[in-house]
Amino acid sequence: MTAPSYRFLFRTPEFTPLFLSTAAHTAAQTAGGLALGTLVHRATGSPLLSALSMFGPSLAQVLGATLLLSAADRLPPRTALTGVSLSFAAATALLTLPGLPVGAVVAVVLLQGLTASLGGGVRWGLLTEILPKNRYLTGRSLFNIASGLTQITGYAVGGALLTTLPPRAVLLLAGLLYATAAAITRLGLTARPARASGRPSPAATWRTNAVLWSSRPRRLLYLGLWLPNGLIVGCEALFVPYDPEAAGLLFACAALGMLAGDVTVGRLLPPAVRTRLATPLLLLLAAPYLLFALRPALPLAALCAGLASVGFGASLVQQERLMARTPPELSGHALGLHSSGMLAAQGVSAVLAGSLAQLTSPATAMTALALASTGVTGALAVAVRRVPSPTPR
Repeated sequence: MTAPSYRFLFRTPEFTPLFLSTAAHTAAQTAGGLALGTLVHRATGSPLLSALSMFGPSLAQVLGATLLLSAADRLPPRTALTGVSLSFAAATALLTLPGLPVGAVVAVVLLQGLTASLGGGVRWGLLTEILPKNRYLTGRSLFNIASGLTQITGYAVGGALLTTLPPRAVLLLAGLLYATAAAITRLGLTARPARASGRPSPAATWRTNAVLWSSRPRRLLYLGLWLPNGLIVGCEALFVPYDPEAAGLLFACAALGMLAGDVTVGRLLPPAVRTRLATPLLLLLAAPYLLFALRPALPLAALCAGLASVGFGASLVQQERLMARTPPELSGHALGLHSSGMLAAQGVSAVLAGSLAQLTSPATAMTALALASTGVTGALAVAVRRVPSPTPR
């Protein structure tokens, strides 16, 4: 039995504006990140600073997940999502200022990451309200597919624009896209109340995080969602220093592979097959990057990036397992913790990748991170085999 049709989702009230605003926000992040990474690399020639400028916002997700995540259920969703997009628009405009020191650039992108940690919890918690519970996986699959398409378009268009426009002009266009996302959210969503009562606080965030982390099966699922994925995004963070002129093509191929994986896992595979594919997909995510030890030319490098990213479809299987082991009243916080932890792991891996590339070369660093991802996947697969199946709720 395959997943329900995607057409049902667009007939559900409020799904379409949430979908469109998320797509606009993702397009802005894609084009803006490529422009900022290019700007910093041209100014400094540093793989570390280039990776940090593109993926640094993810580092702040750690702080957001430990301090702010309780706000995801305690703020009105429309207000929170509109504010997140507007704050990104303002920060992106600030990054276009001529002569902005690299240290200030890093500070701004870290603040963006702190804000994004709240946005993920609000967005995916709202999705669980908009859709029936048995359609969440289908809805999240479609969001992932749209993210892949948006990234393909964003990196391709962003790369093309950077051949004719200065990076700061592309950043301004990204800021306009963030403002567009805010407008769609404000005009398209209804004014729902907060999902939970009480004031947001670090203490409330810590308490719920402790409850979620107290279960060994959930701990293993979170580690599986964060680490193999994060290490491979560290490989992607080196696309600009690996081939500055063709980085947009490499990112677009990676996004195309992610799209193929999400369509296959979320829409085409029956549940009985899908549930067995988490570990094979995570191994696929890392294996092609081992070929970067040979410093492949652009065609083979692009093929490797695309094939590897099919493995990102594993996250849909893992999220399905996470929801099966999470009480319904904690689903929004649990998904926010997944999103923040994943992005934080990606940010740490990007810094690690940039540091290794600084000491060795981008190709060597990518190979090392792929080996680490393979090892982590194998260790988690052994640990998961010892975990009993969840009791049906």
